[in-house]
Amino acid sequence: MRFRGPGGILALVNVSVTQLTDQLIASYARVGGINHLDGKNLPSKQAITEITVDLMRLVFPGYFDEHLIHSSELKVETATLLDSIWGRLEDEICKSLEYAPPTEVPRGGIRALAHQITGELLARLPHIRELLQTDVEAAYNGDPAALSKEEVIVAYPFVETIAVQRIAHELYLKQVPLIPRIMSEWAHTRTGMDLHPGARIGPYFFVDHCTGTVVGETSDLGSHVKMYQGVGLVARSLAGGQALRGQKRHPTIEDHVTIYAGATIMGGDTVVGAGSTVGANVFLTHSVPAHSLVLSEEVQVRVMSKQDRALDYQI
Repeated sequence: MRFRGPGGILALVNVSVTQLTDQLIASYARVGGINHLDGKNLPSKQAITEITVDLMRLVFPGYFDEHLIHSSELKVETATLLDSIWGRLEDEICKSLEYAPPTEVPRGGIRALAHQITGELLARLPHIRELLQTDVEAAYNGDPAALSKEEVIVAYPFVETIAVQRIAHELYLKQVPLIPRIMSEWAHTRTGMDLHPGARIGPYFFVDHCTGTVVGETSDLGSHVKMYQGVGLVARSLAGGQALRGQKRHPTIEDHVTIYAGATIMGGDTVVGAGSTVGANVFLTHSVPAHSLVLSEEVQVRVMSKQDRALDYQI
C-alpha cells in the first residue's frame, strides 16, 4: 500500500487493507465507548446542517439565497421550501425521539409526535422573526461601525448565531434530544460564539465581535442585554457532573445590562441587576443590585520608557 508522507513523498507500507480492517475491528471491540453500532439510527449532522441553512433562508428571505427572490415569487418559493424542510426535519426529529423516547408517546407513535413538533416549530417562525428583528436593531443601533441593517444581517456572525439559537431553543423546549445541540454547535464552529439552545434570551440582544462568548444552558437574559467578545456566563462548578442536570447553574442577567470584553459571571444564584455595567475582565461570583458599575481594580497597568529597561522589546 502506498501513502503520501512528509514532503509529499510516496512511501510503501507493508500492510494490507485486510490487516488495517482487522486492526480497526479489534479497536472497536477494545475501545467500545465511542462506538454506535446496532443501536438506534442517530440524526445526521449533515442533514441538520442543511436544514438549518434552509431555516435561515426562511427567517431572512433573500439574504441567504443564491439568487434574488422577487415578491411575486415569494409565496411559491416559501411554500416549496417549507414543504422540503418539514419532511426532512420530521425525519431527523423522528430519529432523535427513537434514540431517546419521551415518557409519553401519543397514540400515533413517534412519527406522529415528530410530525407535530415539526409543525409547531415552523409555526413559531413568525415569532422568531419578530425577535430577530429586535436583535438586528440592537446590533445596528449599538455599533457605530455598522453601515446598514443589511450589513448586520449578511456580515455579522452574531446574527447567524442568535438566529440558530432562537430556532434551536424551540426544539429544546420540546425536549427534542440531540438536534438543538447539533444546530447550535454548527453555529458555534462558524462564528466562535457558543450560545446553548437552553439559554433564555430576551429581545434586543447583541454581542459585538462575539468571538469566544459563552452563554450556558440555564442562563437567563432579559431584554436589551449587550455583551462583547470573550464574555462567559458559566457555572460555578461542574464537579457534581450529571447530578447537576436540570439545576440552575448559570447566571441571570436582567434588562439593559452591558458586559464588557473578557468578563466572567458565574453561578446559578448570581443575578446582575437591571441597568448595570460589568467592566472588562471582571470575575463575578455574586449578585449585584440594579444600576451597579462593576469594575476590576486589582490589576494595574504600568507605563514606562523602553530605554529604562535592559530588555529589548521587539513589539
